[in-house]
Amino acid sequence: MFKDSFKYYKTKASVPDLSDVIDIYDLNKFDYKVQLFKKSRNIGANNECIGLIPFENWEIYELKEKPDLIYIKTPFTSFGQRYWTIQCLENYTKKPNKLNLDPFNEIPSNESWWEMCQKYKNFQLLKKLRWATLGYHHNWDTKVYTEDFRNEFPSDLGLLSKIVAKAIGYDYFEPQAAIVNFYHLDSTLSGHTDHSEINLEAPLISFSFGQSAIFLLGGKTLEEKPTPLLIHSGDIIIMTKEARLCYHGIPRILKTDNTPWNTNNFSEEKLANCGIFSDHAIFKSQNEELWKPFGQYLNNSRINMNVRQVLPSGQSSL
Repeated sequence: MFKDSFKYYKTKASVPDLSDVIDIYDLNKFDYKVQLFKKSRNIGANNECIGLIPFENWEIYELKEKPDLIYIKTPFTSFGQRYWTIQCLENYTKKPNKLNLDPFNEIPSNESWWEMCQKYKNFQLLKKLRWATLGYHHNWDTKVYTEDFRNEFPSDLGLLSKIVAKAIGYDYFEPQAAIVNFYHLDSTLSGHTDHSEINLEAPLISFSFGQSAIFLLGGKTLEEKPTPLLIHSGDIIIMTKEARLCYHGIPRILKTDNTPWNTNNFSEEKLANCGIFSDHAIFKSQNEELWKPFGQYLNNSRINMNVRQVLPSGQSSL
């Protein structure tokens, strides 16, 4: 059933019927499948500084049939969408982080992927990037984490992830690994489960920016029919408990007319003291000319950051 649904939404031969795809932005139609999630106590963060709207305005939902999947409806400000896009494209793609391009030696040691793409207008190289790994690097062959394949996890992404985890009741979440996926309008992500982490009790947090995507959440076997959801720019999907071990994938990227990343409505004063956050990325977020190539990328692509805790709480290494 999962493969059949995946193939149906993936096909380019015809436009699939999206009437069964749950869209949180159309609750009048899907309120029988979705319910409000009981928010945790106030998380007390400086949300404007880290690119989030005030916590009391967050809309958090869960699926009635699959309550272990939690959906946070666009808690990011326009600044937040810009900041994390810049980090993903320009900073998280730098060494020592790992890229799918590494085996092909297309990037000289003295340059970075984003710098090369912009300096030489290399649009072919721009589209070749599919993923970057941070912290504990995911081994795509063995699916096993090792201590000798690990770098420091980005402190800003770590803080963001802890705040989101705390909002749904996971006070002691420790971000230790991330995969940043880069999708284009013809991209897909085949059905799979996430079971490489030792700690399968911790949530898997997924942040999306750019074009929309159809997300399929199935069951523990490929025989179960998946639930399709439409994910928009700025949305957060969190898989907890049983949902972590269910098959899921992205069969289709959908072009969207809604481009919140193109809106510049944030104040410099509020972003002046953002601590561990990148002053460089903050500056580029505010400057329309410097932001332009990042916005152009989002106009035809989708970025997804998914963050995991690898180790049991209190354990510092494998």
